[in-house]
Amino acid sequence: MPYFKSKMESLYIAQRGSMLQAALWGRGDSDMLDIDETATRISEVQEQDASRSLPFIKKLKAFLAGCYPWIHATHEGLSFTYQLLYLLDATGFYAPALHIIRVHVCRATGQELMDVSSRNARNRIREYERLRGPPWLQTCQRVSLNMLYTTLDYAQNGLIAAVFFFKMMEWWYQSAEERISSPTVYPPPPPPPQPKVAEDGIPLPLDRTVCPLCSQKRTNPALISVSGFVFCYSCIFKYVSQYKRCPITLMPASVDQIRRLFHDV
Repeated sequence: MPYFKSKMESLYIAQRGSMLQAALWGRGDSDMLDIDETATRISEVQEQDASRSLPFIKKLKAFLAGCYPWIHATHEGLSFTYQLLYLLDATGFYAPALHIIRVHVCRATGQELMDVSSRNARNRIREYERLRGPPWLQTCQRVSLNMLYTTLDYAQNGLIAAVFFFKMMEWWYQSAEERISSPTVYPPPPPPPQPKVAEDGIPLPLDRTVCPLCSQKRTNPALISVSGFVFCYSCIFKYVSQYKRCPITLMPASVDQIRRLFHDV
């Protein structure tokens, strides 16, 4: 049942994709993009007998793809109904497939578990009594049986522990791989050193709010990017336009390197 369900689902997805391609690019383009249909066209040229059954196969696929949503909805609805009735003790079948094969699913009672345990103990005692041969051979057989029975007793817990260990190792290596593949975050680099004042340049005022050119409080501040010093916009614009350099460091500059400041410290 799950196999046929997966096959019908893949067929439905393929048919839906071809329909979307036909709606977006047209029937001709969708046929050219569909690999299956291209292969069937080649087979039509090579074998005429196979081409006769091709329309029937296409119609059958289209019919199954059209019926799949209804089949899927019916199956899910029946499954939900059976599960709900099973929870309400209205039926003894948990799923429609179990109802068909007449298999009841129920929880074992404490008495049944005790009966199974006692029956297993009796079977093991009977196996021990059947041991034959010299004493050393019986000892080896007894040890082998003890190891087998211990493995069977703790197989479920061992399987759970193995799955837990596997998932933990998978998480560990995945997190380690993510740490290795993640880009290394470096601290921001330190700021470059402050450019030196040239001997022939304009000296810096003691007050940081004063423009070095007009010796007045800065208005409409702007800086020159080659040095980072701040002036009045009109002052530095006139100076750079005339001398093509920074007035303090005497480094070459242009008007395009002047940056307006909207927050002056």
